[in-house]
Amino acid sequence: MPPATPDLISPRSPRVTAARRLARRNFRGKERLFLAEGPQAVREAAGHGNTLVELFTTVEAAERYADIIGEARTAGARVHLAAEEVIEDISTTVTPQGLVGVCRFLDTPFDDILAARPRLVAVLAHVRDPGNAGTVLRCADAAGAEAVVLTDASVDLYNPKAVRASVGSLFHLPVAVGVPVERAVEGLKDAGVRILAADGAGRHDLDEELDKGTMGGPTAWVFGNEAWGLPEETRELADAVVRVPLHGKAESLNLATAAAVCLYASARAQRAPGGCRSVTDS
Repeated sequence: MPPATPDLISPRSPRVTAARRLARRNFRGKERLFLAEGPQAVREAAGHGNTLVELFTTVEAAERYADIIGEARTAGARVHLAAEEVIEDISTTVTPQGLVGVCRFLDTPFDDILAARPRLVAVLAHVRDPGNAGTVLRCADAAGAEAVVLTDASVDLYNPKAVRASVGSLFHLPVAVGVPVERAVEGLKDAGVRILAADGAGRHDLDEELDKGTMGGPTAWVFGNEAWGLPEETRELADAVVRVPLHGKAESLNLATAAAVCLYASARAQRAPGGCRSVTDS
């Protein structure tokens, strides 16, 4: 058989132009579409119902990731063989991996998250850095959280940096967006979830909370802005303000690291005997 050749060779193609515009938030919101780049994100998108709409791939990537291309076609996505300069034009990374998918928005209504009675939730309040948002989402997924909530003052979930930083976890668990922090806290409390605000100046020590056995129930952690943390009015909404103890000489932990410590502490407590995720749960 003759070697495959690209169908799309011009960055000025209307289809390429439409995809490239999704790097901008206003176009993403208007079309309710976003970009997912690289084999891991595209594979996850292809396996997530009808999320993957379109896939641009170089000839080399199509050969290397033939299984992903097959999954994309099975999912009903339009697959385009594109020249490398086309992929470079669409991609938001310095070194594109040859696969760029166009995906439908997949955020979940907050009321649906509440109706599922979640036991572990991460709430991002005023988080502005997309890399941090995506990394916290990945940590929440790894720790077994049932949901993530981004407040109305937080970064766009579909920012390309946030999507990349989630490393596919965006497709694994429900995420609600644009929820006022007061509404998030009130709704979770009504659903029987204890609200813990993570703050370096918190009255309560995470180690002490674990030792006291107070963290085995349904819990939502509220994480604040990277630079200035949580405002006083948000801390006052929480059932407790908890600090991660610093046993060494480090001044502080960054947001994603602190989130990982807190979420895993809750996950461990919930899986212990007597916790809401103990082995006796049905």
